[in-house]
Amino acid sequence: MKRSGLKLRILIGVAIIAFAFFKKCTNKTHNPYTDRVQNIDMTSEQEIAIGLQSAPTMMEQHGGLHPDQKLQNYIDMIGKKLVNNSMARESPYQYDFHLLADANTINAFALPGGQIFITYALHSKLTNEDQIAGVLGHEIGHVLGRHSAERIAEHEFWSTVATGASVRADAGNLVSSIGQNILLGNGREDELESDKLGVLFMINAGYNPYEMIEVMQVLKQAAGPNRTPEFQSTHPDPENRIEKIKEAIKMYTAN
Repeated sequence: MKRSGLKLRILIGVAIIAFAFFKKCTNKTHNPYTDRVQNIDMTSEQEIAIGLQSAPTMMEQHGGLHPDQKLQNYIDMIGKKLVNNSMARESPYQYDFHLLADANTINAFALPGGQIFITYALHSKLTNEDQIAGVLGHEIGHVLGRHSAERIAEHEFWSTVATGASVRADAGNLVSSIGQNILLGNGREDELESDKLGVLFMINAGYNPYEMIEVMQVLKQAAGPNRTPEFQSTHPDPENRIEKIKEAIKMYTAN
């Protein structure tokens, strides 16, 4: 009896792992905005729901929204200009742009589905509208690139393999299980893809794309002399990003 029970558990475990690999191999989605084929197991509606549910927590962690409504409107205006003059306008996502009160953390990030944030600490380091557009355009790139959805699918795959748990599909369970590291943990290729898309969005909206290079200089300075070497980090070195940005500008302005 014990031996047969063990065999049954092994068979179930193998079946679950096989299902996980089968699901990963068959869940291939073509992204029309990046022309990449991705392993994604959720709809745009689920991405939007995850973003909306996660947004209040992100705001709270960064001191809430900045109290200056004029600055909020300014950020919103730039964001909407980028969306309305790019392929983002044709996407199903709901874009909202938020200036966070955090005056210490130099950062900007996007949640799946279109919730986009920039801290006042970063905003205060930028010197013109074009640079702000570069930051927001980059974050729009993360949304259209579906980078969070891609990481969630990978997380769910390994969770299934490791624990034998069924893959969760509803947004509420996903929000509680994936954590911020999955939502915001963009890797090198994600960052470079978003830089490239950000350049395109800036050009389409009439902004100077070379100002994105100045944003990279701000980030480089903020990191300080003890910045982790690129090969030890999930993010590209700002110098590497600058070279890729220059290549993107050249490509999009060639015609």
